[in-house]
Amino acid sequence: MINDPAINQALQTLVDGNKRFVAMKPTHPNQDKGRRDEVKGGQKPFAIIVGCSDSRIPPEILFDQGIGDLFVIRLAGNIVDDTALGSIEYAADHLGTRLVIVLGHAKCGAVTAAAGGGEAHGHIGSIVQLIIPAVEKARGKSGDLVDNSIRENARLVAATISSSKPILSKMVEEGRIAVVPAYYSIDTGAVELL
Repeated sequence: MINDPAINQALQTLVDGNKRFVAMKPTHPNQDKGRRDEVKGGQKPFAIIVGCSDSRIPPEILFDQGIGDLFVIRLAGNIVDDTALGSIEYAADHLGTRLVIVLGHAKCGAVTAAAGGGEAHGHIGSIVQLIIPAVEKARGKSGDLVDNSIRENARLVAATISSSKPILSKMVEEGRIAVVPAYYSIDTGAVELL
């Protein structure tokens, strides 16, 4: 765990929500009219989720959270570019969100494409190019190249966020935010912190 009670509580809330999702016993918190009314005046999400655009990976559902709980940034391959980093900065610096989860997932098509080599057409190539460093880092490790690359990609994206200057790196250094890589199993529904 992290040495900060507020960040640990946010992380535990996500872990507990995912356990409910895996057990197929979601409570669907903060999904009623009262919550809609509560967030009319502004938002105060307790976690930022950087996830993949894959339709099988909806963060609010797999963490059993509701309206206003999560600040979600989704791009194929759970990559970050300047726009995604700016979105993370906004949530951390302006909304006071203290926890960032980088959520990789099993069977990720973007990572599979990067691991397979070959030429990606159109703008897909820009996504693949950002994932290739993870594939290269995973190459030669025992186990499945794609699965290892997915995990490595989550770690590298977390490192990119943590070192992003001038705002996020300073917030990490000062202990104001924590960035945690994670892996979602499509088969089991479980999230594993890396």
